Amino acid sequence: MTKFELEYPIKSSVKVLFDALTDSSKLTEWFCDEINIHENGKKLEFIWDGAGQIAEIIDQRDNKFIKFHWVDEDDDTFFELRIQIDDITNDVALMITDFAEDDEVEEAKMLWDNQIRDLFISLGA
Repeated sequence: MTKFELEYPIKSSVKVLFDALTDSSKLTEWFCDEINIHENGKKLEFIWDGAGQIAEIIDQRDNKFIKFHWVDEDDDTFFELRIQIDDITNDVALMITDFAEDDEVEEAKMLWDNQIRDLFISLGA
């Protein structure tokens, strides 16, 4: 598995962006088709085209980041959505950390590009 990071500058308030990353109804606007919540919100089943995959929230800090682990993966991989604020300009960026098989990294990056484009549309950013 290869770890990769992506950065997307975004014109949004931190609170609005964090809500889009963590609120199940807002996630369905850009990340997936549907979400089923399990174990009091600790696990989310993300559904695309009728197929679901369950991710556990392994860490979260309000208005900073949320980190997930796919429960069907036996390794230490995760995907993280982190809000970064430039100390000088106060510009906001969304940082994505994810993992993919060595020969699938470019495809995974393109998938994130498409997802984040949908996020920008949902935020009007």
